[in-house]
Amino acid sequence: MNRKRFITTIAASGAGALVGSSLLGKSDAAARLAPSGKWATDNWDQVRSLFPLRSEVTYLNTGGLGPASQPALDRVFEQSQTQARIGEHYHKLLAPARETAAAFFGVNSSEIAFVRNASEGNSVISSGLSLKKGDEVVFESHAHPGGSFAWMNRQKLDGVKVKIFEPSSASSEENLERLFDQVTDRTRVIQVSHITATTGLIFDIPAIAAEAKRRGIWFHVDGAQSAGMIPVNLKELGCDSYATSGHKWLNGPIETGMVYIAAERNDEVACSHIGAYSNDEYELPSTLTYVDSAVRHEYGTRNAASVVGLQTAFELQNQIGRQRIADHGASLSQLVLEELSEVKGLEILSPIDPAMRSSILTFRVPGVDCGTVYNGLSREHKFRTRVVTERGLNGVRASWHVYHQETDARRYADAVRSVVAGL
Repeated sequence: MNRKRFITTIAASGAGALVGSSLLGKSDAAARLAPSGKWATDNWDQVRSLFPLRSEVTYLNTGGLGPASQPALDRVFEQSQTQARIGEHYHKLLAPARETAAAFFGVNSSEIAFVRNASEGNSVISSGLSLKKGDEVVFESHAHPGGSFAWMNRQKLDGVKVKIFEPSSASSEENLERLFDQVTDRTRVIQVSHITATTGLIFDIPAIAAEAKRRGIWFHVDGAQSAGMIPVNLKELGCDSYATSGHKWLNGPIETGMVYIAAERNDEVACSHIGAYSNDEYELPSTLTYVDSAVRHEYGTRNAASVVGLQTAFELQNQIGRQRIADHGASLSQLVLEELSEVKGLEILSPIDPAMRSSILTFRVPGVDCGTVYNGLSREHKFRTRVVTERGLNGVRASWHVYHQETDARRYADAVRSVVAGL
């Protein structure tokens, strides 16, 4: 789709004023923000037209990688072209982009640093906290490698003890009990995935945060699956830190993300990596003062084009409506759940309780390798899903997002029925 046609398309869909101005290169983030609810349509065809995803395959792996929207891609391209022509890094664009991100998550811009992905954000926290041999870290057994390996590394290097608990799909109260059953007087950190990548289980973050705070334990959230899928207000969640990727449910450019550190706890996270922009004042060879914000973890030359592409992704979600996005994905997940619940020989692994279930739905066929089911959905029916081999779950996962419609969900349910019947 060429530039002129694209701008015409999004203008017709009701988002043209904002996204069009982004594409035309305005640098003031505030000028591009539209009031909540401006996108007044539930015509998801129009939303789908903003994504250059191929049509011959139905993409259901947003939990792994959320392809970028055309507005975000165009913003990256145009900013890259500008920088290449002028030979400047355009770091001046990072501050307004950070303001946009802060507004999106309900925090102050000083509490956010741009990173490359959730894994890097998790590592900023794990590497920066002062932990010694025998100190304990507790997280769920379904943690993604991007969330677990950083703590496993501390265990390997420093003798920190990692403990895990098995998440329950039965109730939030049971999850709270299972988590804190692992907590002792040596526990220094608790981490959970806001939404698990395996089954889409939503943890009760405010309840965990309240209890962790009462016990004086640092609480970190791996938000790779929540930012962009559901509205996230970090102050309301009450966690001490949170990391996410821009290239999943936010549909931003690849290798973008952010880490949040509550202002009152910022100095407790030491800089594991540092460079220009980490500093406030310095004098060789003896004096170095960190900048008084989370931005100290955002060092050296940065790709401003990717960051403003992520900024555009935030803005597009605001246009569509963040609660509308959450409701849409949840409704498609619910539809598929209802359809698959009637399929004999199939087991739903995702929570049944709507309060704990997200836009991710995972199932398995007991006794059948998940790869066989995955291949059937892919080769015979052209659905791109994801196998869930973690913890022996042997499942198949589908992620429902803004580029899907009810017809996609019904076709998927029919395809699953067909594949299972042929096993």
